[in-house]
Amino acid sequence: MAQFAVLIYDTDSAHAPDANTEELEVCDQHADELSLAGAMTAAWALTPRHMAKAVRRHSTTDGPFLETKEVVAGFYLIEADDIDAAVAIARTNPVIDAGGGLEVRPVHSGGFVS
Repeated sequence: MAQFAVLIYDTDSAHAPDANTEELEVCDQHADELSLAGAMTAAWALTPRHMAKAVRRHSTTDGPFLETKEVVAGFYLIEADDIDAAVAIARTNPVIDAGGGLEVRPVHSGGFVS
């Protein structure tokens, strides 16, 4: 089965360091559903944009790399038969109903490096 990265785009991440369980409930429930279905193999939530550092060749600045309306709020890996099946799985993410978006991309290579 092929692997696909699902990048979550929204105005910011819901995963602030002081976020409570109620604020994260919809995200956690979705992750649990994908895990129980055997579709999701790994997931990472990113902290809000103000905690980012942008690194360029000769500078490091506060904030995200680009000044845009939406930022990558998190990402996860899923397994699916093909890109269409991966998109169908991604469409179940609650960020879509909240006005955010997703990008689904086939994983080329990689993994853990020790």
